[in-house]
Amino acid sequence: MAHRRKFLLGGLAATTALATGFGARAQSFPTKPLRFIVPFAAGGNADVTARLAGEGMSRKLGQPVMIDNRPGAGGVVGQDLVLQAPADGYTMVIAAFGTLYVSPLMAGKPSMVPSFAPVTSLSTVVMIIVVPANSRFKDWQSLLAAAKAKPGTISMGHAGNGTPNHTDILRIQENEKVSFAIVPYRGSGVGLNDALAGQIDSYCDQLSSSLPHIKSGKLHALVVVGEKRAPELPDVPTLAETGCTPFDGGTTLGLFVRHDTPNALIATLNAAAVSALDDATIKQKFAELGATVRPSTPEAFAAFLKTEDAGIGELAKKGLLKPE
Repeated sequence: MAHRRKFLLGGLAATTALATGFGARAQSFPTKPLRFIVPFAAGGNADVTARLAGEGMSRKLGQPVMIDNRPGAGGVVGQDLVLQAPADGYTMVIAAFGTLYVSPLMAGKPSMVPSFAPVTSLSTVVMIIVVPANSRFKDWQSLLAAAKAKPGTISMGHAGNGTPNHTDILRIQENEKVSFAIVPYRGSGVGLNDALAGQIDSYCDQLSSSLPHIKSGKLHALVVVGEKRAPELPDVPTLAETGCTPFDGGTTLGLFVRHDTPNALIATLNAAAVSALDDATIKQKFAELGATVRPSTPEAFAAFLKTEDAGIGELAKKGLLKPE
């Protein structure tokens, strides 16, 4: 009996030591530079967002946040690297629901959403529908009416199959029972050039890349694919304001780590990111990019991802999104 009691006490002491040791490590985290993987090329929206957030997080955490660009397969290559790294909070990735769910889907692979733990959403860039300045469509209602009257005759471009631009068009078609002649491009730049030249009737694009052309008078914005008007375009109505079913069609980027990362480390990263996004200078830099900072708790971000899954997942179930 004494032997058994000694064994139990020894086991309890060992467990306590392990818990205490982990607690000490969590409290001292981080003790070395962190790696922030951007699964896209330098210079794009995700890259700039990661650098701004990383800059602020570095000051809060007292350690450098190293940006590592690893483009490929719509984000899948960089995301895979995080899953190969230890779940110790030192390797993070910037991603969106589209890169975790849609990109693997288009490649015939399962969703990567369950493999990651959300830390916080970072920013949202509003999505809009634009037309050439000389377009016969002066508002969203007239374009929608023309598309309903002659299904498949009104062209609408997007930045590539599986992108948020693409899924937004598909969701509008489903919600409004309308059919566009959808034109995929390899990136916003090429598509915008065709829109500017009047080669297509309309284009679904991030506000950040279309805004300069709207300000110059070369493009006209018809509607915000979201639930709120864009501060930069106060006169452009939302879907709901035009009588359409509303949904959050913006590109929301967030910070993720491996799903088995300890909660204490996730909480530390969340606090650092939220603090960074609260900095007035960083907020202004995001605004200049046409983005709005969107700090959140891990739980609130997880709830947002669940909403996205319900909306975009329905497109996959109906066969509207499938491997290329």
